[in-house]
Amino acid sequence: MKIALVYSGMIPAVKYGGTERVIWDLAAELHRRGHEITFVVSEHSRIPFGRKIPFESVQHASELPADLDVIHFHSGIAGMGAQETPYIFTMHGNAGPGVVLPPNTVFVSQNHAERFGSDSFVHNGLNWDAYPQPDLNQKRNYFHFLGKGAWRVKNLRGAIQVVKKTPKEKLYVMGGVRFNVNMGLRFTFTPRAKFFGMVDNEEKSRMMNGSKGLVFPVLWHEPFGLAITESLYFGCPVFGTPYGSLPELVTSGTGFLSDSRKELTLALGNAGDFSKKHCHEYVGDLFNAKLMADRYLLKYEKVMRGEVLNAEAPQLRQETPKFLNWIQ
Repeated sequence: MKIALVYSGMIPAVKYGGTERVIWDLAAELHRRGHEITFVVSEHSRIPFGRKIPFESVQHASELPADLDVIHFHSGIAGMGAQETPYIFTMHGNAGPGVVLPPNTVFVSQNHAERFGSDSFVHNGLNWDAYPQPDLNQKRNYFHFLGKGAWRVKNLRGAIQVVKKTPKEKLYVMGGVRFNVNMGLRFTFTPRAKFFGMVDNEEKSRMMNGSKGLVFPVLWHEPFGLAITESLYFGCPVFGTPYGSLPELVTSGTGFLSDSRKELTLALGNAGDFSKKHCHEYVGDLFNAKLMADRYLLKYEKVMRGEVLNAEAPQLRQETPKFLNWIQ
């Protein structure tokens, strides 16, 4: 099958790069199975296999090669839903009220899809062979936060509050800085939190392997949350809020969810009750690149038969507050 993957950014990921990592692992798995891949990506991308077309050079979907069997858009482009080649569009984020998405949109979790009136979704999966094998017997000395700390919906401040209310636990923050001027002047002063900014995969893996768990009290409907599956891979249970995809990904055996700071603080004291081995095996079995590729291939085959993924064009069915509930 001749498949194009269209994304405005650069792949593979240089540092964190959640979406970039998913696209790259999907492409590598499809290539491993013998499919021909055309990458329509940033001209700065380093592509060791397949054909590369600079995303910057394509102004309209009709300009894409005519020899493709299916086009998989990960970024929107003019004419996406009107060109003749069968296509799907993966929605990685949250669209606002009034935004009408293409009929062949795929979401990244069941909750994500349902909020847009759809039942079309594929969970993100990763190639876990690209990660260091975790040492599940290593001593764990802190908790961690992983995400874009400058985004208020990620609730880094809440994660710090949760940890500060424990007797002596510490939080290692990946993806955030102590002094932030990008999203309004903010300075975080506490010896309980240590900031590492953006980290590469090696450093991120090393830090998660020494963590007791991920503290992830997001205040929005998280579409998927690679921070969750990456943390579980390293044996880290997840302590977060029950929003978006989290109830799909975090089971009673792999973490604890609550919108209460007090309840999450108490739960951290029980982090040792969760099996690191179970967390690791659970995510490896259910959220891997092979399963993701299987499910996307089914979507490709469906649109190539002329079928539509959504009977009605998806759009947000119910507006939610900018920040969801967080009980102090």
